Amino acid sequence: MTFKPIQKLDVSRTLSTGARVRVGALAQNRQGVFFQYEAGYLERFGNLSPFTLNSTTALQLAPKTPHQGIHGVFGDCLPDGWGTLLQDRVFRQQGILPSQLTAMDRLAFVGHAGMGALAFEPESDFAPDARSQIDLATLGLEAQALFDGQTDQVLAALVAAGSSGGARPKAQIFMPPHQLQQCRTRAQPGDEAWLVKFTSQNLPLGHEEGLCEAAYLQLAKTAKLDPPTWQLLDAPARSGARAWLAVKRFDWLGGSSHGAGRYHMHSACGLLDADYRTPSLDYEDLIRASRQLCKSPAVGQLQFRRAMFNLFACNQDDHSKNWAFLQDDKGQWTPAPFYDVTFSPHPFAEHATAFSGFGKRPPLKAIQKLATHAGFGNWQQARQAIAEIVEVVTSFRSVARELDVSAETIELIAGRQEDIRQENKGLLQP
Repeated sequence: MTFKPIQKLDVSRTLSTGARVRVGALAQNRQGVFFQYEAGYLERFGNLSPFTLNSTTALQLAPKTPHQGIHGVFGDCLPDGWGTLLQDRVFRQQGILPSQLTAMDRLAFVGHAGMGALAFEPESDFAPDARSQIDLATLGLEAQALFDGQTDQVLAALVAAGSSGGARPKAQIFMPPHQLQQCRTRAQPGDEAWLVKFTSQNLPLGHEEGLCEAAYLQLAKTAKLDPPTWQLLDAPARSGARAWLAVKRFDWLGGSSHGAGRYHMHSACGLLDADYRTPSLDYEDLIRASRQLCKSPAVGQLQFRRAMFNLFACNQDDHSKNWAFLQDDKGQWTPAPFYDVTFSPHPFAEHATAFSGFGKRPPLKAIQKLATHAGFGNWQQARQAIAEIVEVVTSFRSVARELDVSAETIELIAGRQEDIRQENKGLLQP
């Protein structure tokens, strides 16, 4: 098969009703990638990316960076490390080198299989058509073997399920309610959509990654931070894991007469043109953008409390792709659930998102400044919110024990949390 780079893509959106509408078109030439809205789209559904796309039907040239030469809202649809690895394996098997591919080619490969509401046509001829059911254990073991370098072969179903973001092995799958071991990579009516995260001995917490993230999601729920729905699925003994974490997709609304509905999802990375690979975001910017986008002071306070959770729980991988927003059919925005929240220390103890300029040990004045931007009436209210978060985080040991996390891992994490509490105890001063 001769490889011809994609020059033009039609962009469509699935609404919450399941109906699809045309958004516009992407085209590229030597100057770069251009986007143009479909006439009438903006008036009906609002701007997909109000901070960086103009509300006009004029041609809009994408910046060269940081989204591989495409606009941030479409950059959100590209796979990260894991999905790119899977794509590259498929292209290499066809004699196509990754250096020959553009971001447009990768969007065509994603087609209709990405997260969020956007889809791209024509779909790549190289994308697999894996529609049959597959045993979840088989899918997970194949992902683990590929991640660990034990195989060069790529299961078609694994590629079809691998358009999601992140660097770790995972799969977007669809399952009938309460039938969690049989899954498929294309949805059927009535299916639920889940993101299953597999494990590896080569991950920082080994095969306990899923258990520890589950503990953090439970803590976040107790702290009223609106995490996604999750469950632990039994993993086969051969995997080395006791369980795999499954997170219910919050962009997916289930079936209707038209099919499954969707919400448009946009990360802070794409919204603000922040490079998630480097520390390029500050909680001050995130809180301001959240209040402006969602038109709600309460949203600013929610993001402040999430920031404090990340600080005291040692979730330092809090980069700009781990913050997102959802847009409904009327163009209204809300913050996405609090996802990818887990114990994730940085080698230099620096957060990917800074606290008013400080990557670690933020001084009291910096957090007071954040609290003001978040819309708290006074520091006493903000300090009370911090105290509530700290109290929840201190219950990690008991939550982790209930989830059967090993004593060694519990003490490792709880010990680091205690160090952080001591380092930041000044934030609890009256």
